[in-house]
Amino acid sequence: MRVTTAQLPPMEESADKIFVTPHAVILLDGASAFVPVLVPASAYADYLGRFLADALTGDPTADLQAILAEGIKATAAHYDLRAGESPSSTVTIARERDEHLDVLLLGDNTVILPGGEILTDDRIDRLDREPRRRYRKRLAAGHGFDEEHRRLLRELQRQQAQHRNKPGGYWIAEADPYAAAQALSSLRSKDATPWLVITSDGAFNTITHCENIEWDLISVTSPPELKQLLESGKRWESMVDPGARHLPRAKRHDDKSIVVIRLRE
Repeated sequence: MRVTTAQLPPMEESADKIFVTPHAVILLDGASAFVPVLVPASAYADYLGRFLADALTGDPTADLQAILAEGIKATAAHYDLRAGESPSSTVTIARERDEHLDVLLLGDNTVILPGGEILTDDRIDRLDREPRRRYRKRLAAGHGFDEEHRRLLRELQRQQAQHRNKPGGYWIAEADPYAAAQALSSLRSKDATPWLVITSDGAFNTITHCENIEWDLISVTSPPELKQLLESGKRWESMVDPGARHLPRAKRHDDKSIVVIRLRE
């Protein structure tokens, strides 16, 4: 397994966290908190990611949902977190095991596979709450990131919290280990999966909006070229769409991460 990554900003300044073990890659995207929480999402994602990386280094064949549940429980205990009042994070794990590839998705990171197949967990988007529709409509109308935009984001997060880690809502790593049992899983043959790309939503949304992406070419891209791709997306956000009229989004710049995994040459 050969792994290439790029992040913007660098990991120590980002809520996106990438961890690589001899047989697995873990990408976490700590959720931006427009309603205050006591622990930064970046700290939450970092602690959980390190726990998962250590666990998968120690036992490369362990059950991914079980390890994620243990990690959520340990992180919640470490920070004394309470469900519904805590930071949260997406979690994506790609693990090489014998002749297979295991993929776990909890939250809206994106996995791109050969042939253009895309895996993601879109349950939070399917909630489609009214404040989300309103802030996107206002951005498209040219109102920008004003105080009303920020108020709508706070209201959106309050409404989403009522559906977080509940049946009929969406599932995310937070304080309840049961969320891990609701993660989406996929088992692939390594022979049919020579490569895959994993992105956080901040990277995927912008680069796919701006670029005609050929993912098979991205799969052989060098680290400097991957970073240039992320930088190009950020420049577009700043120079072409600073008010998010063309690509409605919660904030002008979201953290951007991309991971390319090659399972065979």
